[in-house]
Amino acid sequence: MNAQRFTEEIPRRWALLCTLGALLVACSPASNAVTSRDEQPADACDKPTVVLVHGAFADASGWSGVIAPLQQQGYTVYAFANPLRSISGDAEYLRSFLGTLTGPIVLVGHSYGGAVITNAATGNPNVKALVYVAAYALDEGETLLAANTLGGGQTEIGNHLVLRPFPGSGSTDADGYIDPAFFHEIFASDLSDVDAAVLAASQRPAAASIFQNPSGPPAWKDIPSWYLIASEDRAIPPEAERAMAQRAGSHAVEIQSSHVALISHPDVVTELIGEAAACR
Repeated sequence: MNAQRFTEEIPRRWALLCTLGALLVACSPASNAVTSRDEQPADACDKPTVVLVHGAFADASGWSGVIAPLQQQGYTVYAFANPLRSISGDAEYLRSFLGTLTGPIVLVGHSYGGAVITNAATGNPNVKALVYVAAYALDEGETLLAANTLGGGQTEIGNHLVLRPFPGSGSTDADGYIDPAFFHEIFASDLSDVDAAVLAASQRPAAASIFQNPSGPPAWKDIPSWYLIASEDRAIPPEAERAMAQRAGSHAVEIQSSHVALISHPDVVTELIGEAAACR
């Protein structure tokens, strides 16, 4: 091929190459809207870590029926060991624990655990939602005793506590247990006699003084909250639960349950946590 002919062939060959390139692009996976494994949809969000906080007269094992389904749904879950010594001290302990986690957090509290998450989450930008399960959503300066009177309800726990001094507590404090003879009726009326007896025997006591500890600035004023009201609760009056849920502006659901809804209705509790953890 002479130089003149080669020069004349360049435009024609260039056109063929451009046409072939266009066909390759049109047939590529990207043109068919196939997302690579490294890409994320525009509306995707990270699954939050779920931290479960038990209350008084209980331990972290009460969350067992909730932990397994949450893990199956892909959540990282921690059942925090609540010291049950004071609202401020327990909240500080939880606050320190939360500081070891990265990414978004959903914080769930049962019973007295609600008072702890209310204080521990304040000012923590990683906590995206609070979930109260028959729990105390206290206001600033409020005590557990005062919260029990909201809505005009009443609890029998104070009349059936067994007090035992613990080392270093001084003369004015003691561990409080619910009298096992009344545990089933007050704490777990919708569980079997056998299951309630096991819980009564394994209950973790709380310092009696926690009922008079004033709460600090509440996290629910700045963080969205969800609340499960237990209509058959004899530990925290249902009237008080409704009042606290309304005051906090919580997304509330009410079910026919004893105080231990996390044990007797784990499916409902799991679903509520899922709603709080959903992308927004």
